[in-house]
Amino acid sequence: MPRPRVSLPEPKPAVVDDAIPVTSEPAPVAPPPRFALQLLRAGSCLLLVELPTGEPFASRDPAYLLLKDLLRAAGLPDSPTQVGDGEPIRWPLLHGGNLDQGAQAARDYVQGVVAVELEEARCACLWLVGLPALRFAGEVEADACNRELNVEGIGAAFAMPGLEQMMEEPERKAELWKALRRSKARWNEQT
Repeated sequence: MPRPRVSLPEPKPAVVDDAIPVTSEPAPVAPPPRFALQLLRAGSCLLLVELPTGEPFASRDPAYLLLKDLLRAAGLPDSPTQVGDGEPIRWPLLHGGNLDQGAQAARDYVQGVVAVELEEARCACLWLVGLPALRFAGEVEADACNRELNVEGIGAAFAMPGLEQMMEEPERKAELWKALRRSKARWNEQT
């Protein structure tokens, strides 16, 4: 007697969901941010200033002369002093190794350095000068320029464009002068 034939189910083709991209390459890793910031003190204000060249200011540097003008316009001493050992805050912190050098690690580091200085000396306001200062201390972007901020863990801050940017785009200075006049009382009442 012949045996009945058992049919096996046909394999079904794999269903590919178009919403999920299938790639064999890993997602690209963003390079670490690169910047240098100088921490200075002028009267009752701390200044966190972008150093576009990565080197500390020289006395005849046009960007430094502009900073001195801004301090005079704000009613602050126009000869800021370097804070700590005077070395700029540089990122990436380490070259090589396996420590996280990403944007969040940079933000934590910069905010930590600023917080230590704020614990050591009274500060009426922290000036954030330039995009790296805005991003990594204030957690804001360029659209926050020319206004006061309240940064968690840091307190009152004043956001402004970078010195190089103001020299290249002089119209930004006029906007900044107006904003400085509006905020001047914050740091002058405590000097």
